[in-house]
Amino acid sequence: MLDDLILIALLLVGYLYWFNGQLVKELALKAVRAHCLNLDVQMLDEYVALNGVRLKRDQAGKMRLQRTFLFEFSSTGDERYNGICTMLGRRVESIQMEPYRFEEF
Repeated sequence: MLDDLILIALLLVGYLYWFNGQLVKELALKAVRAHCLNLDVQMLDEYVALNGVRLKRDQAGKMRLQRTFLFEFSSTGDERYNGICTMLGRRVESIQMEPYRFEEF
């Protein structure tokens, strides 16, 4: 009986971790789309890929999960560049992009 309760609790914790991760991934995707739109570059594949998870303290001193997502973008349509979106909890901590070529008119 106790083993069943522990198993159910572990499954519930795993589901909540996965569900929260999906929510954070959607927030990261929206932030990256908006960032690329503001910089007039094209986000490729409309996808962010989870690259890493670690614990980090926020400004209030609370421990949060810091997730790092990778994405690709293009400035001219010919090259692919990489970018990194870092989320701390459900907040965008930073979006970094490789240096990219501008198309001159």
